[in-house]
Amino acid sequence: MEAPEFREFAKSMVDYIADYLENIRDRRVLSDVKPGYLRPLIPDSAPETPESWEDVMKDIERVIMPGVTHWHSPKFHAYFPTANSYPAIVADMLSGAIACIGFSWIASPACTELEVVMLDWLGKMIGLPKEFLACSGGKGGGVIQGTASEATLVALLGAKAKKIEEIKVLHPEWSENTIISKLVGYSSSQAHSSVERAGLLGGVKLRGVAADENNRLRGEALEAAIKKDLEDGLIPFYAVVTLGTTNTCAFDHLDECGPVGNKYGVWIHVDAAYAGAAFICPEYRPLLKGIETADSFNFNPHKWMLVNFDCSAMWLKDPSWVVNAFNVDPLYLKHDMQGSAPDYRHWQIPLGRRFRALKLWFVLRLYGVQNLQAHIRRHCGYATQFANLCRADERFEIVGDVNMGLVCFRLKGANEKSEKLLKHINGRGKIHMVPSKINDVYFLRMAVCSRFTRPEDMEYSWKEVSEAANDICNG
Repeated sequence: MEAPEFREFAKSMVDYIADYLENIRDRRVLSDVKPGYLRPLIPDSAPETPESWEDVMKDIERVIMPGVTHWHSPKFHAYFPTANSYPAIVADMLSGAIACIGFSWIASPACTELEVVMLDWLGKMIGLPKEFLACSGGKGGGVIQGTASEATLVALLGAKAKKIEEIKVLHPEWSENTIISKLVGYSSSQAHSSVERAGLLGGVKLRGVAADENNRLRGEALEAAIKKDLEDGLIPFYAVVTLGTTNTCAFDHLDECGPVGNKYGVWIHVDAAYAGAAFICPEYRPLLKGIETADSFNFNPHKWMLVNFDCSAMWLKDPSWVVNAFNVDPLYLKHDMQGSAPDYRHWQIPLGRRFRALKLWFVLRLYGVQNLQAHIRRHCGYATQFANLCRADERFEIVGDVNMGLVCFRLKGANEKSEKLLKHINGRGKIHMVPSKINDVYFLRMAVCSRFTRPEDMEYSWKEVSEAANDICNG
């Protein structure tokens, strides 16, 4: 394919994308295909000679779209949002065209330098202390990871390296394996499963600490767990504080847990994957109280801030622990400017990295902070609207607080009623939700996910829930 044909193909695809997104609410949100549906629709082997791009375009609707669950439909309420916007899509086009692998400054200086500045912009927008920002002139700085799961693991490995060095000074007679066997980390029992997985990948023990009656981790509970482990001869080194849990969007008490971590030399990592975007709104920033006690902080612009996946923003007060833990520096990756700017390969698990900062730059410039704030506030308002509809129906109850763009609800009575309700809702295929369970209480989660959502979409979704409940209760 040469440039003239590329221009035609790309223009056709841009039209297709715009039509798809602008009319997405008209599609069945949940795919109803069965596993293995796709193989019979395409040849057994790759073509020996080129096909036309027109034929490829035709096959999108025939082959791909039947198996797509439409995450950006206003009728999609599962999990949490994944962001999508036209500026971010265009930025990904440019990133794909430049196609650099920005593992070091010299590999593409703009790739590194734009990321440094965009993480400063973003950190200022959410009110991070200057110690986290590269522009402060101190040690701190930000990096774009692929996911919050990666950020949790990177922070854990940095904390692990730091604690090992500290203990070696105190106990030079201990081997590194002995030290690692004693390390223990902590998170709320409500923390995301990726925290447990980070412990497995990092080869250390992680302990779940019981949350309070509001599903929030308290400083007193964290301190009790740390004291117990110290008495047992273990070495506390890492704690994850979640701001916006996956189950109910509960907020751990960072202002309590952070000082406890500081007291005992425990690295505090803040996971605000979904809810962190809300901190661009001043009214939600009190939930960030205690952030000055954290060692690392992470949230996903690719969830709720209109930046397409993948773009997970992470800040570290002292990146040197991560850099030193990951530093493998063969001659072919060295360059004359080392030390003058970050070489982001040392801040992450993979070596290669895409030019992801372009997405942030485009979105922040073409929306502006005020429109991003309005987007967050609209979603929170839609959640309140849905919750009010739920409360008005005496068959239902709200589980926990309504936080951000998430409503947790259930049919009153035994879990089986709500289980049947969700199965019926998803079986109808008009809206899509997922469940969760806390303390053996099963409930449905309604997350506001689409930037196309309007008030009437909340009414439509509630009508679907209500009609499904009629079928269950009258069946």
